[in-house]
Amino acid sequence: MINLLSNLKISVPDKIFIKDPESSELGKRIIEHSILLIDEIGFDSFTFKKLGQKIGSNESSIYRYFESKHKLLLYLTSWYWAWIEYQLVFVTHNISNANEKLDKAIETVTKTITEDSNFSHINEVILNRIIINENSKSYLTKEVDVENKQGYFVVYKRLITRISDMILSINPKYPYALSLASTIVESALHQHFLKEHFQSITNCNDKVSPYNFLSQLTLATLR
Repeated sequence: MINLLSNLKISVPDKIFIKDPESSELGKRIIEHSILLIDEIGFDSFTFKKLGQKIGSNESSIYRYFESKHKLLLYLTSWYWAWIEYQLVFVTHNISNANEKLDKAIETVTKTITEDSNFSHINEVILNRIIINENSKSYLTKEVDVENKQGYFVVYKRLITRISDMILSINPKYPYALSLASTIVESALHQHFLKEHFQSITNCNDKVSPYNFLSQLTLATLR
């Protein structure tokens, strides 16, 4: 498994970037420090000028990789969902029981993230915080339909489809598999956000995780 993971390259739709940041040390520094800076000041306050100051590079050098900070956010969210998808496929591959397989998938997309040492320039724990706080900003835009047609969200949609297929393997007649699958993924982010900021309107806490809630909700729905 270690050898497999060490050779893993997370694929992001190439239309999102101008130059693949994984292809150079500067590109990897852009990704590494953009994660740290967005976590520190928030996406709304984040600019390429501030990022350039952090990495000791001209703002123009960042534009050689991404045409806008929106495209950078799309890259980060796509990378995250591809990383989650890989883990989901890996941990469910040898599970034959449909209920156990779906439950493991729910655990994977809802769990508290730990850092993956296979990607030294990406802190997955911090990136997870960004996804919880900023993910919706990647698609709540006027351009979402155009970007969707261009394939910017293909990784996210593929993850939803995988979970939907698992739902249908339990109950082939369930009519809302895609809606349930997307609810699982989005509710996981939302419950993590509420757990951190609005504890009075969620039952999730240090003892009850979003996984506990969404696993019970999903499997009870499919009975």
